[in-house]
Amino acid sequence: MEARSSRELKARNYLEKHRIMELLTYLTSALLFFRPERPREYLISILERLRIAKLSGVAFPFFMDNSNIASMFEMLDSSNKGSISFIQYKEALKTLGLCTADEVLKDDGHGVTFETFRNEVNKRTQEIWSAF
Repeated sequence: MEARSSRELKARNYLEKHRIMELLTYLTSALLFFRPERPREYLISILERLRIAKLSGVAFPFFMDNSNIASMFEMLDSSNKGSISFIQYKEALKTLGLCTADEVLKDDGHGVTFETFRNEVNKRTQEIWSAF
């Protein structure tokens, strides 16, 4: 019994160390966002672009560009206030695979602007890709 829990702990530590679950969540989000005709080839191309970016120092492959981020923000800001609620913000990050359900984010009591939302999406995406 102890050997099993030791193996499970080692497996969990390995996944956390290499951020495998974040990568899989991000890849799954990309698949659902774009719904490519050939999903395996699409995933291979993302991973290949990631490898090239790591070797050459070029930009990492983001599946959401600024226009996609703006569209998502506009859907959340249906009343055109120029900001979204903190709850909407956190749910959007979770949906994109950029935030875990148990992650604690600081709510300053103000709405989240597009600029803050875009910057955080880009920053978290960069953090995920740079870990690989």
